[in-house]
Amino acid sequence: MYILLGIIATICVFVWLLSRSEQMGSLASGNALKRMQTTGTYSEGAFQNLELTPAFKEGVSRFTVFKSFFLGKDKRNVPSVPLPVDVTPIKQLKRDENVLIWFGHSSYYLQVDGVRILVDPIFNQRASPVPGSIKAFATTYSYQVDDLPDQIDLLLLTHDHWDHLDYPTLKKLKGRVDRIVTGLGVGAHLERWGFDETKIDELYWHESIQLGALRVTSTPARHFSGRWLKRNTSLWSSFVLESPSKRLYVGGDSGYGTHFKEIGQQYGPFDLAILENGQYSEYWRYIHLMPEEAVQAANDLQAQVLLPVHHSKFPLSNHAWDEPIIRLTNEAARVGLPTWTPRLGQLVLFDQENQFETWWETVEE
Repeated sequence: MYILLGIIATICVFVWLLSRSEQMGSLASGNALKRMQTTGTYSEGAFQNLELTPAFKEGVSRFTVFKSFFLGKDKRNVPSVPLPVDVTPIKQLKRDENVLIWFGHSSYYLQVDGVRILVDPIFNQRASPVPGSIKAFATTYSYQVDDLPDQIDLLLLTHDHWDHLDYPTLKKLKGRVDRIVTGLGVGAHLERWGFDETKIDELYWHESIQLGALRVTSTPARHFSGRWLKRNTSLWSSFVLESPSKRLYVGGDSGYGTHFKEIGQQYGPFDLAILENGQYSEYWRYIHLMPEEAVQAANDLQAQVLLPVHHSKFPLSNHAWDEPIIRLTNEAARVGLPTWTPRLGQLVLFDQENQFETWWETVEE
């Protein structure tokens, strides 16, 4: 009995300390909160999706989901060998080169018409505040903040989940970022972590900001937010990037919905759509795209090319690690949609032909 009480007390103390730690971030207050309250999708302390979006599919209980998560994982949920990574000397790239480098999951670096952009960087080896949980896959090389140029023009943050808003990575980026664009309410986390509030632009859906030659517009997504017990206290977003030569769609996390076609009609067509593809499940299909839905969403967006992300780094669902890219490329081939499937770290050139291999088939397990 005393041992059990001791374990319970230890857990309670750990949870209490964790809830008060800096990495949890902060809730919006003052003028930021007042601005959130004036939007059309914020009520009773939380943002809402444009469409009804249950956390789980109808008829699925939390118990079923938790049981499946811990007992129903595919045997190949995590690769048994390190994934291959190209080591690209990013600091040596010329600023006028239009390029993309994907680091795994939803983290990537862009140069578009002279603007250096970093999206949802996570160079940490776990996607959770709990030590030892949700560990990153082993790789032959692990990119870090020091691999990036000393100055990033734009840090783009789609929402505040742990696998997109990474506290250790962002702390290392502080002082190296000229501008941060994110959703309403996310800035409170960044300000607690010491970022200059004058460099943070929080946008509501369909609001825009001009950064030199680049126009950034926040657009809807079908997802949720939250770093602790209460959900939806900040906004989740996708983004449209428009430069003199490129029109790109940054999808963030989102389930399938009518917003993709509406965004395509209002802001498309796009040269490239970067959409999530991984960590999905039939149990929570309203908040994450299934691979076939990602292909449909790209067509809805009127995208010329689809780049799938949100895979090949963390085991946040039960599927095999390579299932997302296999299913998506099969579906894209069936409907004739061009896809970019770079290796981790591969230099992708916007203005030249690129060679993309089925690299996941070469991983010998």
